[in-house]
Order: sequence, then structure tokens, then C-alpha cells
Amino acid sequence: MILRVHSRTVSASLTHLICIVFTVFITVLSRPGSSLFSWHPFLMTLAFSLFMTEAILLFSPHGSPIKSLPHKTKGRVHWILQCICVSCAVLGLAAIFYNKHLNDKPHFTSWHGFLGLITVCVVGLQSLAAVPLIFHSLAKGWSLAKLKRYHAACGLVTYLLGSVSLLLGLCSAWFAASVSGYTWYLSALCPALTALVMMNQVTTAYMAKKRFQS
Repeated sequence: MILRVHSRTVSASLTHLICIVFTVFITVLSRPGSSLFSWHPFLMTLAFSLFMTEAILLFSPHGSPIKSLPHKTKGRVHWILQCICVSCAVLGLAAIFYNKHLNDKPHFTSWHGFLGLITVCVVGLQSLAAVPLIFHSLAKGWSLAKLKRYHAACGLVTYLLGSVSLLLGLCSAWFAASVSGYTWYLSALCPALTALVMMNQVTTAYMAKKRFQS
């Protein structure tokens, strides 16, 4: 039991480190401001690798930076981080859309572009759907426990969509021309590993609740 707790604490700490290192790496690689396109990988990585990961880790019993604060406060901070995530994602989408428009290139023709568009739309809807969790009077006829379950399940799907979009972005011509060899594989490991940790955190939390309720 003690070993399991320690392993989860280590994995949560590593996830914090991985999402920060990956974001810094993409920032250095893209050099935001050097071109219109440069804002796209920077903002999308900021949204889905940093802010969304940290928003979920707030609820980790083993790795939350605000573990001692009430759950309600964590919920508010989570929603703020998600709003920042959505803002970065929308701006990143706008940057690539306008860049393609200026260069007379077709939009959303690749799996990365198509899935990225869907992910930005879904994460925006997910954040709006979370409003009743903060202002429960808006969700008449719905229990708070049921809303939380649906929100956690949809949130996990949204996070996985974001992770796959990031992975597909690493297959783009821009990234392939920027890195090679082991650097590419190490970069791909970052969203893959954080996605596994998030899946474990969410599923473990709700499996524990089910056992407690039964």
C-alpha cells in the first residue's frame, strides 16, 4: 500500500515535469513570434500539454499543488485553467487558419488538422458544460454526483483527443524537419505518458468511489 502511494506520487511529480519540459522544448523549437505559424505549435502545446494537464492534476491526491485547499476551490482553479486552455487553443487554431489562408493552402486536410479542429470545439463545449458544476442551481434535476461523473468521463475523452492531436502534430512536416532520431521518440513519449497518467488518475478515482458506495 505504501509502495503504491509512493509510486503514484512519483508518477504525478514526473507528469508535472514532463508537461513543463515538453512545453519549453516546443517553445524553443517554434520560437513564437518568429512567424505567424510559430504561434500555432506554441499555443496548442501550451493549451493541451501544460494547462489542461495541470488542470486535471489539481484533483490528484498524490500530486496536486493545492492539495490542502477545499475541493470547491480546486474546482474553481480547474475551470480557470481550462478557460486559459480554451483561449490558447482557439488562438492557436486561428493562427494556423490565417497562415494557411495567407499562403493559399487548403484547410483541415490532414488527420492532425481535422482532429485538432474537433478537439478545440470539444474542449470549448466541455468548459461550458462545467458551468453547472460551479453554479449548481443551473442544473435542475441533475445530481451533483452524476454531473461530476459525466464531466470526468467527457474530460478524459477530451484530454485523450488533445494528446492524439499533439502526437499527430509531431508527425507534421515542420516537426519532422526540426528534429530527428531519438529526439522525436522522446518527444512522442511525453503526451503518451501524460495521457496514461491522466487515464489512471480519473479511472482510479471513480472506481474507488464506486467501491465506497457499494
